[in-house]
Amino acid sequence: MTQTAIPFFFMRGGTSRGPYFRRSDLPADHDTLVKVLLATIGSGHPLNIDGIGGGAAVTTKVAMLSPSNDEWADVDYFFAQVSVEHQLVDFKPTCGNILSAVGPAAIEMSLVKPQEIETEIRIRAVNTGARILARVQTPGGMLVYGGDFAIAGVPGSAAPVALQFMEVVGKATGSFIPTGNLRDTIDGIEVTCMDVAMPMVIARASDFGLSGYESASELDQNTDFFDRMEHIRREAAKKMGMGDVSQSVTPKFGLLAPAKANGTIAARYFMPWKTHPSMAVTGAQCLAACALTPGSVADGLLMRPNRSPANIVLEHASGTIEVLVDFDLAETFTLKSAGILRTARKLADGRIYVPSLIWKGH
Repeated sequence: MTQTAIPFFFMRGGTSRGPYFRRSDLPADHDTLVKVLLATIGSGHPLNIDGIGGGAAVTTKVAMLSPSNDEWADVDYFFAQVSVEHQLVDFKPTCGNILSAVGPAAIEMSLVKPQEIETEIRIRAVNTGARILARVQTPGGMLVYGGDFAIAGVPGSAAPVALQFMEVVGKATGSFIPTGNLRDTIDGIEVTCMDVAMPMVIARASDFGLSGYESASELDQNTDFFDRMEHIRREAAKKMGMGDVSQSVTPKFGLLAPAKANGTIAARYFMPWKTHPSMAVTGAQCLAACALTPGSVADGLLMRPNRSPANIVLEHASGTIEVLVDFDLAETFTLKSAGILRTARKLADGRIYVPSLIWKGH
């Protein structure tokens, strides 16, 4: 036999999609796992022509699920960001959009039994240690994908998946403000380095000569901006204690500007070598936390809410995303939890095939 078959579900989670596996169906060995994921996606070609990736970072993501041994959690969610054109797999970050389909996938895989109306699934993000409570619609004990809730960046509507993120502060760096400063200046640009759900380097769009309302394609064509942004990102990562991140997608980069469509603030998010076509769920939490934090680069860009919980509406390249933030401002800004509504859909299931030379299977 020249190929190894691996069971999988192919799912859209939020504005991302990719294969969802049972962790036990994949190699336990790290190096072999990397090779299997690269072959699955088809990394090394801009169209991922020899795999099931989609030629964009939002379509080359992988979720691996297993029963959790954590006392709190039901399911462990292990995430991999696979590169489109390079033979790289990054296990450092997690992904909130892919997380949107973890609850439904766990039910599909029989890791969780659906309840009569709504099923609560407690998820531990293995990459960061974050805890997330997902609420999935299961009327009559049946998982449903259809509904009337719509999110920007996805056509049509579907059943809502409610996500409540807890213990997301400092998971990658150990600190809410990993440099110790609410603002640092790198290459003449003021940035706020923050670790909430995703470590990020956040700046004002105007400091780069940008409006903050550019489309994703307009920003992607601005190679001068990307060159400068990447230099700042790498230098900021060193200050954040993350070392050399030239081969890592974290920390991510974000730009802020005043809202212009009745939102709270405008934002653009980078993955980091391309502009996100909409907004990452993890990035939205970090950007919302930055917007709420006095002294950050968001100062002067918004009318800052002073009551908790606050509904922060981020205007992004495809529309808006809302983050319900529970926080405390007694002395300094303290984030308690963040809630987001997303959607998910099963696109296919079956078996993916990888060359047996890579892995012969269990």
